[in-house]
Amino acid sequence: MKVKSILVSQPKPETEKSPYFDLAQKYNIKVDFRPFIHIEGIEAKDFRKDRISILDHTAVILTSRSAADHYFRICQEMRISVPESMKYFCISESTAYYLQKYVQYRKRKIFNGKQTFHDLAEVIKKHREENYLLPCSDIHKDEISDFLDAQNIRYTKAVMFKTVSSNLQDLKNVNYDVLVFFSPSGIKSLFKNFPGFKQNQTRIAAFGPATARAVEDAHLKLNIYAPTPEAPSMTMALENYIKNPDKAVAVPPAQVVHESPTAGKKAKKSATVEKPAKINKIKKTVQQKKIAKPVKPKKAAKKVNPKKTKTSKKFAKPAKSKKVAKSSESKKTKKRK
Repeated sequence: MKVKSILVSQPKPETEKSPYFDLAQKYNIKVDFRPFIHIEGIEAKDFRKDRISILDHTAVILTSRSAADHYFRICQEMRISVPESMKYFCISESTAYYLQKYVQYRKRKIFNGKQTFHDLAEVIKKHREENYLLPCSDIHKDEISDFLDAQNIRYTKAVMFKTVSSNLQDLKNVNYDVLVFFSPSGIKSLFKNFPGFKQNQTRIAAFGPATARAVEDAHLKLNIYAPTPEAPSMTMALENYIKNPDKAVAVPPAQVVHESPTAGKKAKKSATVEKPAKINKIKKTVQQKKIAKPVKPKKAAKKVNPKKTKTSKKFAKPAKSKKVAKSSESKKTKKRK
């Protein structure tokens, strides 16, 4: 079936340069945006129950603008003055520049990755001595905490906001050809608003293995999947499906491998350590064999030498007594004369 309308479960892009607008114009398709979930801040009184001391930390990891907003909100509500020495590690350059809303931008205390946590992880490695605070939602990925644990970096996970399903009742009588989801929370929000939802001819697009798994767990058919080598972005996956809806095949999430920043390195380290371990064992056994042969005669020679010296000393004593006897006899002969 031809695609005429798409609903993206995200806020509408702020700029007109979004690839979704290009897709709509190129194929004359209606593309609407509606966030299926939204974020609500956790109150300061509830945050105090976790007994987290913000001032005990020397750096903050910010994965989004929402994380930055709620971090400074909590500080304000708890009347905490953030020291100027506090360092900020942002997942992207746009998040780093967003901090100008709260602090003065300085390169020495604000660091950022390119776009993903993999890039930011390399920056954090260079600052192992810091004690990090990780503001996050009640629903979050374990990618960051797994990396910090693997690197033995001190950090505290601080839940400062929560993910809540949005009210979508105004979409009850509106139908779209394609529904685009980016998180499992979006799938939950769909069934919370429409418990009797039936897919029928609606196509489902999912970004990421966790979202694709949530689609299958909800007994829905996955029609479009990203990222893949052919379609690294959702807009490219949608375009491929629009061109060839019959030929396009959704990639099962099990076939798509998404490694954390530490997973590849762990595998490489384990692979490199195993090989030299075997070689070292062989070298040690060869060296032991080589050393074992000359060791025995050396020890035997050392044992023989002290015996010779002892015997020579024993025979030397009576030799001196003989000389003394001769000298006494010569004295007696002289007196007789």
